[in-house]
Amino acid sequence: MGATGSKLEKALGDQFPEGERYFGLENFGNTCYCNSVLQALYFCVPFREQLLDYYSNSKSIGDAEENLLTCLADLFTQDAHEFLNFLLNELVDILEKEAHAIKSDAESSSPSEKISNGPKTGQANGAQKEPLVTWVHKNFQGLLTNETRCLRCETVTARDETFLDLSLDIEQNSSITSCLKNFSSTETLNAEDKFFCDKCCSLQEAQKRMKIKKPPHILVIHLKRFKYIEQLGRYKKLLYRVVFPLELKLSNTMEDADSEYSLFAVVVHVGSGPNHGHYVSLVKSHNHWLFFDDENVEMIDESVVQTFFGSAQEYSSNTDHGYILFYESIGTGNKS
Repeated sequence: MGATGSKLEKALGDQFPEGERYFGLENFGNTCYCNSVLQALYFCVPFREQLLDYYSNSKSIGDAEENLLTCLADLFTQDAHEFLNFLLNELVDILEKEAHAIKSDAESSSPSEKISNGPKTGQANGAQKEPLVTWVHKNFQGLLTNETRCLRCETVTARDETFLDLSLDIEQNSSITSCLKNFSSTETLNAEDKFFCDKCCSLQEAQKRMKIKKPPHILVIHLKRFKYIEQLGRYKKLLYRVVFPLELKLSNTMEDADSEYSLFAVVVHVGSGPNHGHYVSLVKSHNHWLFFDDENVEMIDESVVQTFFGSAQEYSSNTDHGYILFYESIGTGNKS
């Protein structure tokens, strides 16, 4: 932590969490998009435990950080959301491979697995193996259900799909609540977009709606701030003001009772366009908000968070906007 740590300790005084450490991350050449995501995820307890385990196998934190970031820096278009998706999916792949390797070693070394009449085959009655559930799934994975209702026979067809984050379209002077409401709004399928109804055995007009069937423990919301403009032939950053609350209820998308969440981290994009800019992160730890800008860490007041909602006007000097939001389900509490 160095000088940054001593400043935080002085600012918090007796309130500085015992045993806590707040580390900045060095920028190894356009790696701020990696840093901001890692700094936000670090305050998700399961991710922190895995990250510290990775660091413990390196000679030093600096070596581990440089090895991790430099090998990833060239894989992306410096987009924090793209990096987040890659990181979570890569972790799932690694954990699944490790689990399968451990299971294979255990089966090959266990006498009980050796059967005199030949090798063990698939499960009885053609039963499918249960997919491995990793700590990434347990914390970040939710379940969406896509419902389509035929307007002729009223038959509802439902298809479930998993997600690790929700990407929401945004509008000027809106809120996360309204964005979620639009996400789950009803869409009519007609004309060339008619739905093939299995019961009617023909194309029919239908209504389609997406719902959150099972919310995740950690709800990650990606605001779609970069939009392709046909007239310009390129992507443009939407500077829209989108209010994100410190406490969030998923009342517009749930079929059953409301789910309540608390905001604990925000990845912020700084800049007027998608091809240039900078990333920083805001993180809540032990009821204090911290501002992470690569290796720099400082304490901020909670009221500062709302300055990252966006711009109420199309042209503004304020280009610091919330891009990825991290909410934790209320009930278990943020242990970080």
